[in-house]
Amino acid sequence: MVRAAVLPAVGSPLEITEIELPEPGPGQVRVRLAAAGVCHSDLSLSDGTMRLPVPAVLGHEGAGTVVSVGPGVTHVAPGDGVVLNWAPSCGACHACSLGEVWLCAEALTGAGTVHARRSSDGTELYPGLNVAAFAEETVVAAGCVLPAPDGIPLADAALLGCAVLTGYGAVHHSAAVRPGETVAVFGVGGVGLAALQAARIAGASTIVAVDVSPEKESLAREAGATEYVVASETTAREIRGLTGKQGVDVAVECVGRAVTIRTAWESTRRGGRTTVVGIGGKDQQVTFNALEIFHWGRTLSGCVFGNSDPSRDLPVLAAHVRAGRLDLRSMVTEHIGLEDIPAAFDNMLAGKGGRALVTFPPAPDGR
Repeated sequence: MVRAAVLPAVGSPLEITEIELPEPGPGQVRVRLAAAGVCHSDLSLSDGTMRLPVPAVLGHEGAGTVVSVGPGVTHVAPGDGVVLNWAPSCGACHACSLGEVWLCAEALTGAGTVHARRSSDGTELYPGLNVAAFAEETVVAAGCVLPAPDGIPLADAALLGCAVLTGYGAVHHSAAVRPGETVAVFGVGGVGLAALQAARIAGASTIVAVDVSPEKESLAREAGATEYVVASETTAREIRGLTGKQGVDVAVECVGRAVTIRTAWESTRRGGRTTVVGIGGKDQQVTFNALEIFHWGRTLSGCVFGNSDPSRDLPVLAAHVRAGRLDLRSMVTEHIGLEDIPAAFDNMLAGKGGRALVTFPPAPDGR
């Protein structure tokens, strides 16, 4: 038995309880978690913004050590450090055939996922986003684990599984920021902090961070922001004022609210590019008129998981970390336990902090 944070129903408080895991079957891997990041997507799953079968064990950004493997698993072995991959691609669907593995039709269908059971009553628990990382241990499909990069502590590597792949990918893959371009990042949470660092790595000349909280300015500047704007009705005007009245070349929206998406679009120059990373609800309607779409010539695009391919991009990110260009630890503003996840959700809603990281103690047997 292991401890886990279980969502009993959409909109209900998380329950910290003991669960029972099966032994890994063919093509499955059991992992002891070292750390798991608390992502806004977990909050969106808990409140119903994103649909999820319940009861469920949430958590999808994590890293740990392989405990055991089932038949047919050859790319990892017991004792190996691994990063969890919550969106494993099938390699066979239309999107995968185009090389767009982040849009894999099978990634979130739950095929191959492993269901734990609540110890108290035997209730089957669904693994949120395939990996159920808010637990001391988890059993996942083999495609959900990738070898951890050498030289990076597992607690740091946990952030690579979602926040960094998403934020870095939004800048380098979706928006394709070029050296000398100007960039605005809306939302200074975990993904936003990764996007700010990615913009700096890409060689952006001016990097504007935008957030509702004035307290996040130092965090944003440490990540690479050269300017900081507290979100208001005049945000787009302020950003144009910081860029010679033109607007930025690229805006990266990491919030998922209609007003923020619209403001990000308005903050770009004529012909500018806006990449939307944030996940909003169906009630968040963004409107444009036909004339302004023609006149401004701007591009607005969605971005799923940073348009990233984890197997391709993890080595690149690891190289940036080892070279000191990408600082994972600076993104973490709070180290917490499983029981503190609800408070981390509250901080997200209040716009406080960067990434909260759940850290797990070693197993009693030391593994």
